[in-house]
Amino acid sequence: LQKPVVKAEPLDKCAVADSEQIQCGLPGISGAACDAINCCFKGQQCFYGRAVTVQCIRDGQFVVVVSRDVTLPRLSLDSVHLLGGNDPPCAPVGSTSSFAIYQFPVTACGTSVMEDSRSVVYENRMTSSYEVGIGPYGSITRDSHFEFLFQCRYSGTSVEALVVEVNSVPPPPPVAAPGPLRVELRLANGQCVTKGCADGDEAYTSYYSDADYPITKVLREPVYVEVHIMERTDPNIVLMLGRCWTTSTPSPLSLPQWDLRIDGCPYQDDSYLTTLVPVTGSSGLQFPTHYKRFVVKMFTFVDPASLAALKETIFIHCSTEVCHPSSGSCEQSCTRKRRDPPYQGRLWGADCGF
Repeated sequence: LQKPVVKAEPLDKCAVADSEQIQCGLPGISGAACDAINCCFKGQQCFYGRAVTVQCIRDGQFVVVVSRDVTLPRLSLDSVHLLGGNDPPCAPVGSTSSFAIYQFPVTACGTSVMEDSRSVVYENRMTSSYEVGIGPYGSITRDSHFEFLFQCRYSGTSVEALVVEVNSVPPPPPVAAPGPLRVELRLANGQCVTKGCADGDEAYTSYYSDADYPITKVLREPVYVEVHIMERTDPNIVLMLGRCWTTSTPSPLSLPQWDLRIDGCPYQDDSYLTTLVPVTGSSGLQFPTHYKRFVVKMFTFVDPASLAALKETIFIHCSTEVCHPSSGSCEQSCTRKRRDPPYQGRLWGADCGF
């Protein structure tokens, strides 16, 4: 992935709390034997790690243990199912809040069989379902989508387990295009680089540069958006947000689309409402009224026919207006209709693709 927004530390699959550990292997198993069956060994205890563990039993059974930490955001274990569905023997034989355990014959649950002169391979697939939000111009999801293939290979006296992960996310193409007005839409990186950052302002003390794009975000991770007027020094004018929305291409007219804010207010049909961040004098900005900031929880578009999650770049667009107090109130209210300001323009913010 190009220029990830958050370089997450490598997952320590064996960092499992004592209260969440599930025994792997027989009691008294050695560390070497525990490692050989893809489990974790600590303090004379062999247990399943925060990953997908596949084991092939000699009597012809799969054992698959799935951790909720295998994805970000965490996987909803209730949404996971095999090719053969969720009825026994394809249902979990045990589960906790952190793990789901499956054990079933290699000939059951939709398993396919492949043979050659030296071995027999049994292959199955595990996937997860996810919630889809459907809007008038597009559909999105913020749930992790989990899908992988796994195999058991039996050859003479040897048994081999193999996990083949699928649906990796390709790097998004970079994009940078200016809007027609001197209003800029940019993304803050959420990192506080100055002392004494005020609550709410700390996310907007540093910003991504052109070289940072495209930016990779995890589903439901906050995206810090800022729109501001450029090259104006009149302290009386106020920036107003109209509609803010997203597309999967640089064109603001393309489909699918997903609304973020309508008339400056959160899109009410989104289960994760965007949050407006007040810009006050404590922000340290010379002209606070020239700025609008809001936070979006990351999502991905969904194909309207198949409801499959799409791996595409997301572009943010906003229409804007500039208000002067001489025309009346410049406050935006989400409970009553605001008066239209006399001086207005629009920004098609195609300069933030990630």
